[in-house]
Amino acid sequence: MERWKGRVALVTGASVGIGAAVARTLVQHGMKVVGCARNVEKIEKLSAECQSAGYPGTLVPYKCDLSSEEEILSMFSAIKTLHRGVDVCINNAGLGCAEPLLSGKTDGWRTMMNVNVLALSICTREAYQSMKERSVDDGHIININSMGGHRVVPNSDGHFYSATKHAVTALTEGLRQELREAKTHIRASCISPGLVETEFAFRLYNNNPGKAAAIYEHIKCLEANDIASAVTYVLGAPPHVQIGDVLMRSVEQLYHVNHVARHYQCIGKQKINLNST
Repeated sequence: MERWKGRVALVTGASVGIGAAVARTLVQHGMKVVGCARNVEKIEKLSAECQSAGYPGTLVPYKCDLSSEEEILSMFSAIKTLHRGVDVCINNAGLGCAEPLLSGKTDGWRTMMNVNVLALSICTREAYQSMKERSVDDGHIININSMGGHRVVPNSDGHFYSATKHAVTALTEGLRQELREAKTHIRASCISPGLVETEFAFRLYNNNPGKAAAIYEHIKCLEANDIASAVTYVLGAPPHVQIGDVLMRSVEQLYHVNHVARHYQCIGKQKINLNST
């Protein structure tokens, strides 16, 4: 990570969970991090904590609604003014809405598409253009994906979300191919965690906190810092090494998914599939 000291990274969805952990870790490694989210107050607090801890890097909070292309473009313009451009882009922002394919609301599907697919693609395009115009040939674009981007589980609440994450898998490989065609050494990587104990489930089931809490109670889940460590592992690989896909999940996840699903079926409650992220 030594070669990234003083370089500029954009982390989307940096207010909580994985994004906050990634932003903090990159600041610890001396990077200049721009963290964006709609709730910028939490990033401001994290920035102050990093400064108080004496970390060598900096965290600049930026308020941005990633469902708006205009706001994304404005953010990249601000980064250009402040730091000249982006060297690393961590597309972390993502969300799930419990909207099944047969009965879901179009607004929920559209929100997931806008954030999980379109915002990621727009940020990727703008990050690449930023690197290209400054002749940066060693940049890195990392998409925080999901195990849901590699298989479909029998949980109707997560089927559309899984579709957006399958799109991320395809987009990352397509990006890698286009970067090679452009004869650049900019790298593209994808990190796909299983169940991570964050606010994700509580936002997915925002009207049923008990159901959300139950998802995290039956196994030892991954933690946000585990994903941040994976990010530094991918960034820290030698420049000639491209780590394409990192699939990671809790050691306990598979067993407990099946066990808990059977438990809920047996007692006649709604099944909760813990393998859905």
